[in-house]
Amino acid sequence: MIVHDRSIQDKNEVVIDPSRFETLAAREHDLSPDECAALARSAAELVDLVALDRSGAGSFELLWRDGHSEAWLNTWWEPRDTGFHDHGGSCVGVHVLEGHARTEGLVVGGPRRVTEYQAGESFSSPATGIHRMEHEPGAVTIHVYSPPLSDIGHYEVVDGELHRHSGEPDAISPPSPTLTATLEPLSEVV
Repeated sequence: MIVHDRSIQDKNEVVIDPSRFETLAAREHDLSPDECAALARSAAELVDLVALDRSGAGSFELLWRDGHSEAWLNTWWEPRDTGFHDHGGSCVGVHVLEGHARTEGLVVGGPRRVTEYQAGESFSSPATGIHRMEHEPGAVTIHVYSPPLSDIGHYEVVDGELHRHSGEPDAISPPSPTLTATLEPLSEVV
């Protein structure tokens, strides 16, 4: 099930000056995963963390979208599990501005690989990856995708088979509880 909750968007419009982000993002080519991470770090410098609206569950807000990339500011004041998903052929770079976030690539038949990032750290994933993210309460992240998202593939086990459900790029990714339960027990977070 894909959740469309537009009420959590646009809570921080007063914080964001779109023209500054669009200037920062101006590129003449699609970006690599590392370029996405670097751009997310640069975009983070334009966010006034003190001015963020910290009410409710959190929000996700489009910072820019052009022909080569798009970026989202994600704020989560409650725990948030994205479930396993892909980015429809787009790579991603993520920068953590506040709090902690974990990413886990989908590993079948081997030990799970979960990596935790804290404020000031960045990471990236290729366009072919399937992963999930967990945001601790208070996590603030910027995600830069290239090319811009066309859809998000959500993964879950249904009747013993892995299913991909296509979703809109600006919709919340649902958790994957059955898929997560089928994986080997988590032994450590790096």
